[in-house]
Amino acid sequence: MIEPRTALDRLIGALEAFHDTAAHTQDPDADSVLEATDNLADAYVLYDDAVYTSYGIELPLDVYGDDDDDDDDDDDYLDDDDDDDFDFDEDDLEPLDD
Repeated sequence: MIEPRTALDRLIGALEAFHDTAAHTQDPDADSVLEATDNLADAYVLYDDAVYTSYGIELPLDVYGDDDDDDDDDDDYLDDDDDDDFDFDEDDLEPLDD
């Protein structure tokens, strides 16, 4: 088991490396950026696991993979047909008291 402080130091280093790579490369598809992204995600997961294992606390962020298969499902709830579900009328607003 890795200590949370050690994992945090590793996460901070991964954040700095990602920042430096992104700032110098400025190409989201560059191999160095993709590698820095993976390293950052791995460091975060390691820190998340260390904090949960040691303290029983979950971090407020989640890491999501880049699954191309799931891309079609992401916007299913945004159908154009659903636009009629919400009828907004300015007359429904109550005036603010001064």
